[in-house]
Amino acid sequence: MTYQSDLLTTLSTRGYIHQLTDAAALDRLAASGVVPGYIGFDPTAPSLHVGSLVQIMLLRRLQQSGHKPIVLMGGGTGKIGDPSFKEESRQMLTEDRLATNVASIRRIFERFLTFGNGPTDAVMLDNAEWLDALEYIPFLREVGQHFSVNRMLSFDSVKLRLDREQSLSFLEFNYMILQAYDFLELSRRAGCRLQMGGSDQWGNIVNGIELARRMDSTEVYGLTTPLITTADGGKMGKTMAGAVWLHEDQLPHFDYWQFWRNTDDRDVGKFLRLFTDVAVEEIERLESLEGAEINAAKIVLATEATAMCRGREAADGAAETARKTFAEGTSGDALPTMTAAGDTITVVDALIGLGFAKSKGDARRLIAGGGARVDGEKVTDDALTVTLGDTPIRLSAGKKHHGLITRG
Repeated sequence: MTYQSDLLTTLSTRGYIHQLTDAAALDRLAASGVVPGYIGFDPTAPSLHVGSLVQIMLLRRLQQSGHKPIVLMGGGTGKIGDPSFKEESRQMLTEDRLATNVASIRRIFERFLTFGNGPTDAVMLDNAEWLDALEYIPFLREVGQHFSVNRMLSFDSVKLRLDREQSLSFLEFNYMILQAYDFLELSRRAGCRLQMGGSDQWGNIVNGIELARRMDSTEVYGLTTPLITTADGGKMGKTMAGAVWLHEDQLPHFDYWQFWRNTDDRDVGKFLRLFTDVAVEEIERLESLEGAEINAAKIVLATEATAMCRGREAADGAAETARKTFAEGTSGDALPTMTAAGDTITVVDALIGLGFAKSKGDARRLIAGGGARVDGEKVTDDALTVTLGDTPIRLSAGKKHHGLITRG
């Protein structure tokens, strides 16, 4: 479909659109004026991770196209936890922990969006503002009557748990009603006309659209993004070391940069479109590179994605560290570092301390396979102990993981 609005043209060109409700009507609306749109985020941790990044970028694209992003923090729904496609209930968080997480997560959005009081400036709201004030019986009478339990049971997000005979609490079952109510409240409070989210949120978004139409006769719209997978079929952001956190206090700048640098050749173009502001024409040139030249495109991806999330100085520092580490064989300042308790440390303990191995057995297998190096020299003895001096020692695990060990 050919779109008239800058918003849908950009989202389509860069690969963000999976499903749309009434695409033609939304396109006309976006072409005629400012459209406030929102995405909800549950503050279950102090930081979001790369798995949330496509949604953050979606809000950025919304603002870049002249519209108003609304970041909705789930201070209310976070007390329940979204059960969509989850195999078990989430841990219940205290109100203090939720508030702390919300404040921490806001710092991430301030790097991607411009906040303020203008017509296209981003705002952050918390659904606890209205959900905490709900009275149970009036809410059931006014809102609950618009939801069919039969239909709610038909949603894949619910069927998954029931088909596996896994517990789905009544508390969690209410989540989809509360999310629909969020859309209604945002349409009333902020003139919000668009809800966006991942493909797993389609049912919840449709519920909100129908609720706004039934209760207020308001036409609102929904858009979902595709599930972002890597070329080998894996889920975006899943690594052997765990989640790729957006906050630097949970993941060093170099590790974040290196995550993007390790992108599969086949994913470079897609990730440049989704996760950077590099112009599409330049992306087309970069993704056409072949052989060893594709590494130049990966460096652009890593540096631009890191600059957006961590700042230009952090990105350039990580890129320079990588250049020194890989091209010159020296050590850069941004490599992950561990400090030994004394003057010596075994390579096995160092691999674990740097997060390159999960256990002693894992470390020994890495060494036996020839994957561990100390200052560029292959380690052949899993009992090797290194002596530390004034200069840090560089420890490598395979070709992609490097760290420094310093004396305590």
